[in-house]
Amino acid sequence: MLKRKVKLQIEAKKNELDMNLANNYKDLAHDALKELDAMVEELKNNGALKEKDYTKLREMTDGYKRKMANYHH
Repeated sequence: MLKRKVKLQIEAKKNELDMNLANNYKDLAHDALKELDAMVEELKNNGALKEKDYTKLREMTDGYKRKMANYHH
């Protein structure tokens, strides 16, 4: 299970991404996705994420990447 601080960080960035997608803010959505992806990698490297949690978050970010592959102006 994720620590509360880590969970809140990830949820905040995911909410930002979802909000930007819902409002059709393409550039901001791509930026938020990059930040979320980097955050997941950094948390993994710092040891804040267990392998199971990392895999789950990696699948989530990869899903967003597939969803947003053709999401541009």
